[in-house]
Amino acid sequence: MNPSTPTPKPSRLVYLGAEPNASDRQPRPLSPAVRAGDFVYVSGQVPVDAEGQIVTGGIEAQTRQVMANLQAALALAGATLDDVCKTTIWLEDARDFGAFNRVYMGYFPGGKPARSTVESRLMIAAKVEIDAVAYCPV
Repeated sequence: MNPSTPTPKPSRLVYLGAEPNASDRQPRPLSPAVRAGDFVYVSGQVPVDAEGQIVTGGIEAQTRQVMANLQAALALAGATLDDVCKTTIWLEDARDFGAFNRVYMGYFPGGKPARSTVESRLMIAAKVEIDAVAYCPV
């Protein structure tokens, strides 16, 4: 080995879960969650069911599906919603903010995570997307 070539460090990141498939059955280039030490970073979750289909029923139904998907991704790292310290929410329509909040608050009855919420056009025809950061010491 050339002494001037740096020795690569072993990765301290743990990539959790399989690349998700969407309704077109093509894998998406992301990990559902990544553990970095005591922190777990969850990719943006959208309101798709196990077959990759967007759930119907408006912002309330879509928020519940996103939260279920978020819980499943957190579970890959042994974490729960109680471990979430930060979320970022993208709403397709700011007029859904109140209805979204009514559903969202039911998932965090105790401590509320820090949060950012923005209105944004999403990459799929969904009304909401949420990503999260959790603190879950190993």
